[in-house]
Amino acid sequence: MKYRSFGILIYIVLSCSSFLRAQDLARPNVLIILCDDLGRGDYSAFGTKDIQTPNIDRIAREGMTFDNFYANSSVCAPSRASLLSGKYPDRVGVPGVIRGEVNNSWGWLAPWAKLLPSVLKDAGYNTALIGKWHLGFESPNLPNDRGFDEFEGFLGDMMDSYTTHLRNGQNYMRHNSSTINPVGHATDIFTQWSCDYLKVRSKDKKPFFLYLAYNAPHEPIQPTAEWLDRVKQREPGISDKRAHIVALIEHLDSGIGKVLDTLDQLNLANNTLVILTSDNGGVLKYGGYNGPWRGDKTHMFEGGLRVFGFTRWPGKISANVHTQRRTLTMDIFNTVCDAAGVATPEGVDGVSFLPTALGSKSDDLNREMYFCRRDGNIGAKTIEALIKGDWKIIQDSPFAPIELYNIKNDPQESDNLAKAHPDVMDTLGKALRAHIQRGGQVPWQKPDKYSQ
Repeated sequence: MKYRSFGILIYIVLSCSSFLRAQDLARPNVLIILCDDLGRGDYSAFGTKDIQTPNIDRIAREGMTFDNFYANSSVCAPSRASLLSGKYPDRVGVPGVIRGEVNNSWGWLAPWAKLLPSVLKDAGYNTALIGKWHLGFESPNLPNDRGFDEFEGFLGDMMDSYTTHLRNGQNYMRHNSSTINPVGHATDIFTQWSCDYLKVRSKDKKPFFLYLAYNAPHEPIQPTAEWLDRVKQREPGISDKRAHIVALIEHLDSGIGKVLDTLDQLNLANNTLVILTSDNGGVLKYGGYNGPWRGDKTHMFEGGLRVFGFTRWPGKISANVHTQRRTLTMDIFNTVCDAAGVATPEGVDGVSFLPTALGSKSDDLNREMYFCRRDGNIGAKTIEALIKGDWKIIQDSPFAPIELYNIKNDPQESDNLAKAHPDVMDTLGKALRAHIQRGGQVPWQKPDKYSQ
């Protein structure tokens, strides 16, 4: 009898293992590619004539383009905090840029916030971050503390050089907790590490979540000589400033192409959800292009907040389609949970765009969207904006009056209607203040353990 019971037990274990393997196979792999300061119009499928980005264009062509995709902030760290938490950035303690210099750091990622890699890891995913972290320099706010099984990249906000990888003389390059000194251009390094990671994961049935966060085309604008020469030969009339950033972007695009090719070669593409976007708008003084919209990085005008957004999942998401749905960076959190069949944690602000990507009509043009940024160069104060329906209320400087624009009729934000529509100012102003009060409940500086 005991042998029979033992046999039944073995059968149950094997059946459960088979079921779990089937569940893993049914769940998609996830690849999020986040570019750094890549402008809304700086890819060739947008119609920009002096740039060639066949691989960014490929994702757009093979999937869905979000024509109204917004970053959660006009600077790096807050948008990254929103992507990984599914919440407005000030609700997880990151209203501004986190830096290694304590007296010039404007965020502290809330240790209690459950991040996307942790949610997916609990659900059986292998999780990896390759590239830029920018959400903390010490425990408990290091990538491996927050749910990533693997981390290869750098902790800081930027590099002083794409080849030395230092920031203010400090080496923030890490493989998990170990300091490393890789050789080469950062774009090439992150591309190669990503391809290597995919090759390892292809040998396992466990689904993976890869967050590939390039630092290109963030300053310093340092393309390789090969890419710069290629652009200058192809575009004889291009300015030197524009040529440098175009070359840096085209190098980045080539890296994205290598990662996509690796998915194809490993037969992973059909079961991988790919999402590609940028953390904020491009920088005009470095030659970036944000399309027809006003402003750029650090500003609350459309040029600082509007970014490109594409998603591809062969066989699930139709090719070469567009949506007018209003979407925010933080919606990636809900979307990935939705695709993975994982319950979204309570209290998140994001909304899954997976139904839209799969063909359901959902333009969501009346959605309320809030944006914030705190920084030292604006007196350690904040700037904010809120969009609802056709209207946008904005204070782009803490020392300037609040402005109001109808972004449907005036997408360039050239006609301030604050005095003409006091009723709209009042309604949107109340909504904006509610968001500010809500975010104010969360500390954005690390508490002093000696304070009372």
